[in-house]
Amino acid sequence: MSPRGPVHPYRRFRAAVALAFFALLHALSPAADAPNTQEETIPLLSPQKALAGVRVAGELRASLFAAEPDVRQPIAMTFDTRGRLWVAECDTYAEDGAFDLKLHDRIVILEDRDGDGRAETRTVFWDQAQRLTSIEMGFGGVWAMCTPELLFIPDADSDGRPDGEPVVVLDGFVPCGHTLANGLRWGPDGWLYGRHGIQGTSRVGAPGTDDDGRVPINCGIWRYHPQRKTFEVVSHGTTNPWGMDWNDHGELFFINTVIGHLWHAIPGAHFRRMYGEDLRPGLYERIEQAADHVHWDEGKEDWTAQAKGMSGGTDHAGGGHAHVGMMFYLGGNWPEHFRDGLFTLNLHGRRINHDHIIREGATYTGKHRPDVAFWDDKWFRGIELGYGPDGGVFVLDWSDIGECHEADGLHRTSGRIYKIDAPSGARSVLEGDLADRSDSELADLQLHPNEWFVRQARRVLHERAAGGRDLSAARAKLHGLLETQTDIPRKLRALWALHVTGGVGDGELVAMLRHGNEHLRAWAVRLLVDGGQPTGEVRVALAGLAETEESGLVLTYLASALQRFPAAERFAMAASISRHDVFADDRVLPLMVWYGIEEAVSEHPALALDLVKTSRMPRLVRHVSRRLTEAIGQPNDRVAGLLDIIRSSEDLARVSEVLAGMAAAVRGWSEAPAPAGWAELADHLQRAAIGDPLLSLVRELSIVFGEGLDRQEIFRHVLDPEAAAESRRQALRSLAASRATGIGAVLERLLDDPALVEEAVRGLAAVDLPHYAPLLVESYPRIDGSGKDAVVEVLATRADTALRLIDAVERGTIPAGEVDTFLLRQMQLGGDQRVIKRIAQAWPEQPLIAEDKLRNITRLRGRLTPEALASASLAEGQILYGRLCGQCHKLFGNGGDIGPELTGGQRAELGYWLENILDPSAVIPENYQVTVVTLDDGRQLSGMLGEETPRTLTLKTPGERLVLERKRVASLERLPISLMPEGLIDGLNDAEVVNLSAYLMSPGPLEPDFSEED
Repeated sequence: MSPRGPVHPYRRFRAAVALAFFALLHALSPAADAPNTQEETIPLLSPQKALAGVRVAGELRASLFAAEPDVRQPIAMTFDTRGRLWVAECDTYAEDGAFDLKLHDRIVILEDRDGDGRAETRTVFWDQAQRLTSIEMGFGGVWAMCTPELLFIPDADSDGRPDGEPVVVLDGFVPCGHTLANGLRWGPDGWLYGRHGIQGTSRVGAPGTDDDGRVPINCGIWRYHPQRKTFEVVSHGTTNPWGMDWNDHGELFFINTVIGHLWHAIPGAHFRRMYGEDLRPGLYERIEQAADHVHWDEGKEDWTAQAKGMSGGTDHAGGGHAHVGMMFYLGGNWPEHFRDGLFTLNLHGRRINHDHIIREGATYTGKHRPDVAFWDDKWFRGIELGYGPDGGVFVLDWSDIGECHEADGLHRTSGRIYKIDAPSGARSVLEGDLADRSDSELADLQLHPNEWFVRQARRVLHERAAGGRDLSAARAKLHGLLETQTDIPRKLRALWALHVTGGVGDGELVAMLRHGNEHLRAWAVRLLVDGGQPTGEVRVALAGLAETEESGLVLTYLASALQRFPAAERFAMAASISRHDVFADDRVLPLMVWYGIEEAVSEHPALALDLVKTSRMPRLVRHVSRRLTEAIGQPNDRVAGLLDIIRSSEDLARVSEVLAGMAAAVRGWSEAPAPAGWAELADHLQRAAIGDPLLSLVRELSIVFGEGLDRQEIFRHVLDPEAAAESRRQALRSLAASRATGIGAVLERLLDDPALVEEAVRGLAAVDLPHYAPLLVESYPRIDGSGKDAVVEVLATRADTALRLIDAVERGTIPAGEVDTFLLRQMQLGGDQRVIKRIAQAWPEQPLIAEDKLRNITRLRGRLTPEALASASLAEGQILYGRLCGQCHKLFGNGGDIGPELTGGQRAELGYWLENILDPSAVIPENYQVTVVTLDDGRQLSGMLGEETPRTLTLKTPGERLVLERKRVASLERLPISLMPEGLIDGLNDAEVVNLSAYLMSPGPLEPDFSEED
């Protein structure tokens, strides 16, 4: 299933009819409202009734700042220096037909002139936008993200009217349907930050930039410098970030959907992705989220204690996986215990989640705290929140029924803005326009308890410095604050203001590297590399700091800075950082060091080898060893050096990581040149009784190298039922990949071994024995469990064996139901007309045409009534889920990880998942498209393309992850269809569909949990 839900043909038809109906009105009257295309299946409450259903923490109070018709479809907000709220209203969010009708989005100004907490005036600043996702003020105008462009709309006199046409600052952002570029916000360093989702890869640059000069980004955080005109990616990964903010120490965190929700945006970091591969290949491993929790139940609760709908566990955990909007509260009005807390809107839970960020390990960990606000209104779709000049928090409500705003059309005429404040709390007062304050007054505002004033004042100072104004008086005051303040957040604010105004140089920052506080040192490191590659003197200073530094946070930013260094200079500093035992297994720091040197390892293998000898970080040793081994046989081969480390080291853990890296490098290879001395070393390791885990790695390498441990001894190990199963499996995979002499007989014997039968079946396909197909068909009845699945999968890979599979199905040797829709489609994609004809005869329901899908949706909606679902067999549904969905999707802790995690999704909404499962290819991101790989032996495989190296590529299928040598690949083709097959439930009767639906929509797992034997 897609993370957002495909746009179904019926929905497109319905939306098209609605849009066509209003087209004439739109043409005759440009001021006419854009049409609503969403069916109101739930009554829309009045704004006052919706407000009555808002529940907030005891110290807080909720009010209504604005509602329709004064605000509609609010998607983003910002403030000007007068305290007015600017709102982006988006009518064109990802819906078919909106652009054909030339619908437009708006930027409006809402103002509360009498201070009663409700907007009295609404002014339209600009109404010609499309795909407007975010806005920000600054530098004499308004910045607007309107994919595919970042626009600047001049308003130098701040009169609320554009001075001229918008200027295109950047272009190349992909205008994809859902995960659009968004999130414009000024950082404390003076850069304009933004976010990008996973469903399209943008190539960003100034207008007219050629392709080589553009910067690619798929998902992650980016930034643009308004003076240098520089665009760069800050960090890569996650899914669809739609909220971010800086905490009291200037650390940037952002929020995310579907996978982990909380991420610390360290420059140069590569985070876990929901799917697909990083734009930078060869990373091997990515950083996990910063939170130690998720906001949904992971299957730990007793089903019998739950009611239908959101489970108690998910409710207690936070309400679901979809998060939009985020702030660190620094407004000064809410109670002090909320200060610097992280708050994010939870889409499914209709609430504000609260996480507390603590320093832990090298960086930070997010801890869950009680949620602070809840909305009973089922139309509530909170999308952004932030505090204003009085410290009150504004909450934008898109006001819609669907999960992702456009899945079932748009309700363009609704929208609300709530305000949450503490009546008894402190309330800062804005008098006049901050832009009219003197330079010294703006410098003083860096001490204001409400961060709103701090940021507005810093931005105005930045603008004045960029305009050439003499700010010497303000800088002197800021220097005084930096020197005399004892409060670290206030010292940092003085530092940031000095930085954006050009008031601090490299010399002062280098001196700050000796400061007693880790946050000051960390920011000194960051600012010293903020402009790109630092000077030689600065690089020497940073390398010296790495030798003595003890703070994990500072070390993390030094590791981040490695990517700004010349390649050859990175290794000395990396070695210094990686000697810190206390962070050896840290979640972040070892990987940041790896990202810093990864691209330089092949260029400087001797320096990389030295790092393997000294590093105390196991993952770093393993990854560098892997990269060095991948170059075996090439002029810069340093594998012999790795063998020297294994011989000389008394540290068994280091030996283990070197061997693990070497084995990972050659996994899937049929052969590789043996490094000098390998045979003697392998024999020595075997006699040294190093233990089976290490010896297993030695076996793998010996098979690929063609020497080392005795081949017959390895055969005996594989056939020994008393040996460790995983060791036997890995040796068998390597033997099959190398097509070792005699392997066929070993594989045939192992068809009766339950522990290795799956590997034996796949091995027979890999070695291409002439008689393997009839042998597998004949053996099928006696083969156990996963071995049966493997038989069906390997028979489906070639036309001649597919015909044997169909014969076996027609004879009843193999049940027809064991050939799933994915494999049927794979056989059809092969293009052999004999196979296609036989499939049509044996499985006449495949494939369905569009009309059939529409009829299916209508029929199933009528069948899946609340009464039918309430009487369903959840146990039967769970078994069906394991068979049809569990290979790719994880639910309640069970299943695969090829497709999105389903546990935290809005599974209680029948239409969302039903349309996904019936029409999975309607809208699909590139990384979910099927890739068809044809091997040199005629086998044809299909799946999702994974990690690629110069020697291998990984293909993820529902049954396995295949590492394939490129030399074995005859052709590779990506098709515009989803990895999730159509017709997934077509073989089910109505009762089975009801059972499966009820389980997919259930709040928790059954007890006891089902096992593979089920």
